[in-house]
Amino acid sequence: MNNRRVVITGIGGVCSVGNSMPQIWSALQEGTSGCGEITCFDTTNFKTRFACQVKDFAPACLDRKLMQRTDRNTQFAMASVYEALADSKLDMEAVDKERFGCVWGTGMGGLKTFEDGMMEYGTQYRLNPHFSSLFLPKLIANMPAAQISITFGLLGPNYATVSACASSGHSIVDAMHYIQLGDADIMIAGGSEAAVTEGGIGSFNAMHALSTRNDSPATASRPFSASRDGFVLGEGGAALVLEDYDHAVARGAHIYAELAAAGVGADAYHITAPDPSGAGAVHVMKQAVKKAGLSLSDVDYINTHGTSTTLGDIAEAHAIDTLFGEHAPNINISSTKSMTGHLLGGAGALEAAISALVVENDIVPPTINHADDDVDLQINPKLNFTFNKPQHRTVNVALSNSFGFGGHNVCLLLKKI
Repeated sequence: MNNRRVVITGIGGVCSVGNSMPQIWSALQEGTSGCGEITCFDTTNFKTRFACQVKDFAPACLDRKLMQRTDRNTQFAMASVYEALADSKLDMEAVDKERFGCVWGTGMGGLKTFEDGMMEYGTQYRLNPHFSSLFLPKLIANMPAAQISITFGLLGPNYATVSACASSGHSIVDAMHYIQLGDADIMIAGGSEAAVTEGGIGSFNAMHALSTRNDSPATASRPFSASRDGFVLGEGGAALVLEDYDHAVARGAHIYAELAAAGVGADAYHITAPDPSGAGAVHVMKQAVKKAGLSLSDVDYINTHGTSTTLGDIAEAHAIDTLFGEHAPNINISSTKSMTGHLLGGAGALEAAISALVVENDIVPPTINHADDDVDLQINPKLNFTFNKPQHRTVNVALSNSFGFGGHNVCLLLKKI
């Protein structure tokens, strides 16, 4: 690789706590939970009847035809990208589209489209098989990336990454590499998910992965607390405009943070459970810091994967303690999933965008809903999970962790310019 630096010059997002990044950032500082009762289907017979749904989603940037021809997952992607491009202030008429690409991550693709199509087939068309001509184009995982390319005329690298909850972490890594290698000057990277469906909730319930705290949805996502009982499913998406540093400076772009390095790897352990030792997480965090040419003591903040599952939270906390040792108490750690829920394939992108805002603004969002300490997490009594209240502090270096079913691990390192 050559020494081209990669910076973030635009961000956009939509999730349960806001339909734009300014709304999301404000809600996170206030410790707002986006969780509530599911309204998009009848949950009477489900063990979990709540989720972090996107509210009042009616983006003016998406016309009726596009809304009809795309899955909700792609709609979240498009809304995020429109915002990120507007935020970047790129002159889309002047940029070299051959050196402008998009890598987009999603774990489930068009799940609602798939469910509706199969239900319709099973109840109406079994004797005379019939599917919509848009059935496959709406559900396949590459369609958000394709639609972004088509809409904005991007001729550079374009494809999807699919690695469960690490999907959009991987999309950002790949996009960064294209710029570092000199194959692109600008890349859109991000991820989206729209899995708050009967199949999404039902299948995660069958795995005993979701919280069933139906009496108190707003407090159900409680990462690193003893009373956590599973994650809360979220939906939405986020987009980052990544740009070669010299290209960004030449046009006078606002730079949120530098995407300095990343670590990627695998647990090689289990299809759903994390390695309890946290070795895979240690590996990717260590890689990211080393590739950035930094020391472990330079890390100020970690946006954890922190899903609120019993095994996952313990493994990640052990990994942080193992890697950072004496410096661990000096790091602010938080899980914004306590507010946004878990966006699955979209989580890494949303949390990378949040981490960029942390680096720019020196404000660490809290891990909300903490009421009881977990003795298994008292590895270091001073480990700072930033419980319940935001903290103002200088953040020069931040890590953003994403870990997916199958043992896929990604760690992004962002730093101040």
